Amino acid sequence: MAGRAQPSGPAGSGGGAPGLLPLLLLLLSAAAIIPRGDGQNLVTEDVTVVEGDVATISCRVKNSDDSVIQLLNPNRQTIYFRDFRPLKDSRFQLVNFSNSELRVSLTNVSISDEGRYFCQLYTDPPQEIYTTITVLVPPRNLVIDIQKETAVEGEEIELNCTAMASRPATTIRWFKGNKELTGKSEVEQWSDMYTVTSQLLLKVGREDDGVPVICLVDHPAVKDLQTQRYLEVMYKPQVRVSQNYPLQGLTREGEPLELTCTAFGKPQPTDMRWLRVDDEMPQHVVVSGSNLLISNLNKTDNGTYRCEASNAVGKSHADYMLFVYDPPTTIPPPTTTTTTTTTIPTTITGTPVPLTASTEALPTVQLSNASLAFQPDSRAGEEGAIRSVDHAVVGGVVAVVVFAMLCLLIILGRYFARHKGTYFTHEAKGADDAADADTAIINAEGGQNNSEEKKEYFI
Repeated sequence: MAGRAQPSGPAGSGGGAPGLLPLLLLLLSAAAIIPRGDGQNLVTEDVTVVEGDVATISCRVKNSDDSVIQLLNPNRQTIYFRDFRPLKDSRFQLVNFSNSELRVSLTNVSISDEGRYFCQLYTDPPQEIYTTITVLVPPRNLVIDIQKETAVEGEEIELNCTAMASRPATTIRWFKGNKELTGKSEVEQWSDMYTVTSQLLLKVGREDDGVPVICLVDHPAVKDLQTQRYLEVMYKPQVRVSQNYPLQGLTREGEPLELTCTAFGKPQPTDMRWLRVDDEMPQHVVVSGSNLLISNLNKTDNGTYRCEASNAVGKSHADYMLFVYDPPTTIPPPTTTTTTTTTIPTTITGTPVPLTASTEALPTVQLSNASLAFQPDSRAGEEGAIRSVDHAVVGGVVAVVVFAMLCLLIILGRYFARHKGTYFTHEAKGADDAADADTAIINAEGGQNNSEEKKEYFI
């Protein structure tokens, strides 16, 4: 930014003899202020520097006419006249000198160096312009003070961050992890320095344990200046019950059950125990540290089992609700029967007649998909399965009886077919014409001539 110009008074005659230089300088510094016109040729800029760094002052001429350039301090003491330094301060060093520029550096800048520095150009009329040096002072100490080193979950604590001896006053920002918080700041001024204190009220939880609280400074003299403190929060145990066996399965009668209790807290829980809510613990339950084991479940084990853990802060618990289901049942595959037809040959009055005996088709037991489905927890399903088994057994018995009857019928049919028919003989031939029975017998039992004619036919 261009410095603000101030016209200087006339300087006697433009260029006096060398011996008159001190007198000329005195006259120039004590001359009356004469306003400058728009034809000003002198240019400079304000300088902002951090304490201890180097400030560079530049006096430049737009249209050089070989006029003399000099630089004066806030006390109107000449620092440089052309390339000559009358002031006995070695911190000022000539950087560049020419007809159009006078550039001077000031090392190890301090607060006392702050103020207006004047550039003068000996023209007719003389010209003068000033530049302002501003010295920035970063905070010397940045400290976080916590009201309590160790807090309890749910408690509100106070934190204070102090930035001392800065110029200008600093702006303090608060962060918890990556989240920005709002504090309340107070500013105190001591001489040319400022001390800023910011207060933060924070309600802590278990999730804040080990989280950093950061105090960050916004100041033009420093970048990324911050300090932090880690929170230490004590909290009650956090309890969890997990089922080891059966893994994600139903707890059935006759099967084992194993539970594990885990607890985390600060400080770490030292006391852990199992109990049964609203009832006594069964005698067959085995508790070993954080584990609970029931080797043979039954209906009397139903209930709520609780794991309790405690530390110096308090006590917490987690519950497990146990419900014992019926044991699984086995359903046999469906039974089907076949129809058998048997053809029995027989002879009746010399003519073969087919006799057909057929077994009646037994009723087939049909089980739908719904009845075959596994229903572990339904007594109605169990009774239905038993009825299905009884029907299958009865059907099998009936099939055996029918088969036995068929076999008996076949045997009887063959027997009667063998002994059933009509027989023709010629033993009584010749007795038809006899007058009485005796004669018929004599004729029937005739001599040898008739013996050859006796024949027997079996059909």
